[in-house]
Amino acid sequence: MLISVSVVGALGIGVSVSLRYDLPKGCPPLKPAFGSHRDHFVNDAGPQSALREWRGHIRQPATLVALGAVALILALVGPYGTSDLLAPLPRAGYWALIVFATYGSGSLVVTLLRAVLPPTLLALRMALAGLAAGLAVAGVVLALNAVTLGFVPAPTDLPGFVLNVAGVAMVVTLAISYIMRQQTSAAPAPPVPPAILQRVPLEKRGALLALSVEDHYVRVHTAKGTDMVLMRLSDAMKETGDLPGAQVHRSHWVAFSAVRAARRDGDRAILTLTSGVEIPVSRANLPKVKEAGLLPR
Repeated sequence: MLISVSVVGALGIGVSVSLRYDLPKGCPPLKPAFGSHRDHFVNDAGPQSALREWRGHIRQPATLVALGAVALILALVGPYGTSDLLAPLPRAGYWALIVFATYGSGSLVVTLLRAVLPPTLLALRMALAGLAAGLAVAGVVLALNAVTLGFVPAPTDLPGFVLNVAGVAMVVTLAISYIMRQQTSAAPAPPVPPAILQRVPLEKRGALLALSVEDHYVRVHTAKGTDMVLMRLSDAMKETGDLPGAQVHRSHWVAFSAVRAARRDGDRAILTLTSGVEIPVSRANLPKVKEAGLLPR
């Protein structure tokens, strides 16, 4: 039984987390128990925010399915003597308790530590998180074995029992954290939406297409419609961020990616956006459009 509960610590924290982070790209992003998309052991939120994050993650269907799959596999295999000690139904209940309880306790401890420790102490945070998760898992396994199996290690065996379970859980926690950090650092950062979109209603916050002056207002063209904002065009252009585009007329700015077609109109040009809106290009701004490859040089 000493060996079996050690393996449970690894499976409860390790296998289930691995399944959770191998979701297809089309799945909506989840809030990971081991960190945010920038740092899986760092979050400036306080304990209350960390608890909400942990509860939300535990309730995610993907998390429940992954943990349930691990518990089912262990119940069917019945490793380390549980197939002889327990009938099929009690064995399924035992492994379900072990997997859900060890994963829940380990991820909760790590999430709370991440919320309270300063982000500059990365090595210390990882060491403390692994140690704390390991001790939490050891305590949970001790309690569950005592209640479900009536198994309590002898006083002389207790230190070795705790060290064995906590050590496995700690190693698994650190290994998974390292892998996830490597994957995150290699992934490109998601593009930041232009700040100007924060000024339009939620239902119209699509891809930014163009900005046009109308009296003292700026009409913001997006893929989901248009909206008027009281500000100067020069200030609105500063809020387009890193989106490639240019002012093509004294009253218009366009995003290059939004141009569906372009045609010459005498000494000027006309740009047709993906929304069907036509934007004039003044003669002085023709070089910008040509340099962007929207018109032949």
